Amino acid sequence: MSQDIDYGNLMHTAMRGLIKTVLTDVSNNGLPGAHHFFITFDTQQEGVELADWLRERYPEEMTIVMQHWFENLEVGDDGFSITLNFGDAPEPLYIPYMAIKTFVDPSVEFGLRFESAEDEDEAEFSEEETIEIDSEEEKHHHDADVVSLDNFRK
Repeated sequence: MSQDIDYGNLMHTAMRGLIKTVLTDVSNNGLPGAHHFFITFDTQQEGVELADWLRERYPEEMTIVMQHWFENLEVGDDGFSITLNFGDAPEPLYIPYMAIKTFVDPSVEFGLRFESAEDEDEAEFSEEETIEIDSEEEKHHHDADVVSLDNFRK
């Protein structure tokens, strides 16, 4: 038995639970107000289902936008399925929560980022783990606060 508590994995599990809860609410009630999501996921992750032409176009990762048009959003324990419009062609997708790399709702400046051990090796991270947001008058666009748990990993 390990003598350490794996806070990084515990936080990732909790953050994926948050995404599941949000998507379940959207599935039941639709997107409220100006809320919309940018979801980046690993297209190579086991369990990801997407059309061959999308996998060829996005061999490593893909970002989808849930905003104006989507249908058939079904939220499960391990992932969610959704149909999105790609150039007037509806395409069904299945995305396991484990495949999600980022989840951002720019309407409220909220975001989550899931880092893997490989990502840690490729980049150095500062002590400050969130992006500071200047006042709206000083910015032409909104950035999202990003939660990163790299400092909590072994």
